Amino acid sequence: MTMADIEGVLFDYGRTLVTFAYPTDDLLRVLGEFRPRIETALGVQAPEAETILHEVLHPLEEYVGSMSEDEVDYMDVYREAWRRAGLRLPDGLLHEILDAEQQCWDRAVEVDADALRILSWLGERGIKRGVCSNAPFPPEMMRRQLESNGIAALVDGVVFSSEVGRRKPAPEVYQAALGAIGVAPERTLFAGDRVREDYEGPVALGMRAVVVTAHADEPPRDGVPSIRTLADLPALLT
Repeated sequence: MTMADIEGVLFDYGRTLVTFAYPTDDLLRVLGEFRPRIETALGVQAPEAETILHEVLHPLEEYVGSMSEDEVDYMDVYREAWRRAGLRLPDGLLHEILDAEQQCWDRAVEVDADALRILSWLGERGIKRGVCSNAPFPPEMMRRQLESNGIAALVDGVVFSSEVGRRKPAPEVYQAALGAIGVAPERTLFAGDRVREDYEGPVALGMRAVVVTAHADEPPRDGVPSIRTLADLPALLT
């Protein structure tokens, strides 16, 4: 399987270009630092950091892996998660907590061992590179993360579902990413870790696609093109 006529490659982000370990200790530290301000805002004693983590932050994980094609407004669901825990905080403080929480994830991210090298390899050959990812978080926070881990400097376009209001495999997300790198779908390869979002969705729009299995939760079914690691990508394009 070779694809020498490819002019652009779109990558999924999580479990493809990067991986994460849940930053429990860092989140507990940050929540602990905010407790005095939470108490001031509420006028009563704030829950312990561990309670906030389990009752507010952990339930929000369902939105990260949502199967819905409609993206949520993350500040709305974030506010509601705090309220369900009995904590009605002003939006300004909630935004500060969310920003500090997301910086914990910035510190926790681990770039795939081959990602930066392969992105550079593509750029040296004039192949456009883009990120196309489902991520409900505020896009400015996600883009900060890409800046901090070196990926932003090595791609030509970035699109997160939170910017489009739709989630893969909704076609609007791929269309926005194709527009960001300026490449037609038939000249674009999509690389990601999930069959539905990173293979079936792109192929339905006319792209070619391959599943990268290195960090995938489960292997693709028979008949779905796959490579073991990002290091195997150049062999498809030469």
